[in-house]
Amino acid sequence: MEPQSYRVTRADLVRYAGASGDLNPIHWSDRVAAKVGLPGVIAHGMFTMALVGRAVTHWAGAPDAVVEYGVRFARPVVVPDDDEGTVIEVSARERDAGEEGLTRLDITATCHGEKVLAQARAVIRKR
Repeated sequence: MEPQSYRVTRADLVRYAGASGDLNPIHWSDRVAAKVGLPGVIAHGMFTMALVGRAVTHWAGAPDAVVEYGVRFARPVVVPDDDEGTVIEVSARERDAGEEGLTRLDITATCHGEKVLAQARAVIRKR
């Protein structure tokens, strides 16, 4: 599985907030994020999960080849207020899924070398 990288900027968070309806200010206001004890504005957990899901569909070859996908959120993705944003790195290790024609992916998603997801796994149909 070739590692995948996804850049996340504040503009991405604004677009995701509008599409999802999740307008919580921790996703756009440094002041509010600091007030609640966060290290800065954070990406929506479901946005992070969706980006990792994009990697899974890339590896699977098609969205309908993804049989199962699940994660646990381990650490927030902090997104600085600049044009660079931050990068989520996604990699996976293939394992036998125990069923003919299926492959299990043990996924690692990191930001600045820190795991942002735990127990991230997918099952895909072999191409």
